[in-house]
Amino acid sequence: MNKQPLKALASMVIFAFAITAVAQEAAVVELESTAQVSDVLKAGTAKVSAAKKAQINVDRIADQTDGLLQEFKQVNKQIESLRVYNSQLERQIVSQKKMMAELKESIENATVIERGISPLMVNMLSALEDFVALDMPFKTEKREQALAELYVNLDSAKFSAAEKFRQILEVYDIESEYSLSMESYTDQIDIEGDGSEVEVKMLRIGRIALMYQSKDKSRAGVWDKTTSSWQVLDSGYRRAVDQAIRIAVKLSPQDVIEMPITAPETAQ
Repeated sequence: MNKQPLKALASMVIFAFAITAVAQEAAVVELESTAQVSDVLKAGTAKVSAAKKAQINVDRIADQTDGLLQEFKQVNKQIESLRVYNSQLERQIVSQKKMMAELKESIENATVIERGISPLMVNMLSALEDFVALDMPFKTEKREQALAELYVNLDSAKFSAAEKFRQILEVYDIESEYSLSMESYTDQIDIEGDGSEVEVKMLRIGRIALMYQSKDKSRAGVWDKTTSSWQVLDSGYRRAVDQAIRIAVKLSPQDVIEMPITAPETAQ
């Protein structure tokens, strides 16, 4: 009777140990599973962190690559611009070399040209002086002063041959304009031809008529080319001369006026 309870007790003890062992094994398995999950999570976290770092590096490299690409494109544009610029410079250099050759030839011929132009200017001045002397006596002092200055400049080393020639042509232009203009101005002339001068209003119509009017408008006269003297006009022309003076100074509109104009000489 005593052996059976002992067997039962032993069986219970063995069962208890078995359960305990199973529980311990289950706990060990659970701990191992937890450790594996933790390792997996840690590994995943590490991979995510590494992936973030890798993505940052990729983004940085991509930005650098994009910057380098833009810089490359910019450099290519600059290179193309420089090619165009260099091509233009080459054409300019060719043109400048041509100009230098022409200038060199001109410089070599400058002495010959200057030797030829000096006598020409002297002849032009002499012809202009004769022309003024034979022309109607308007603004005589001013015109003769311009000629005197040209003669002084012609012998001066201050001006180049080109500048001297330009000055002579300028006076020629002024003399040419007198033929196409109409003007009135105050001057002193010898009306009587006795050397005494009186102040009058002058009227010049191109080079076809030169007249005067006394200050009180009581007398009027015209230059006679054939006698090279002043001729008094009759009273019928005084009003016409006065009207022409008003037109010349822009006090009256242009109009048709009968004037004492000498007919041109027939060319021989």
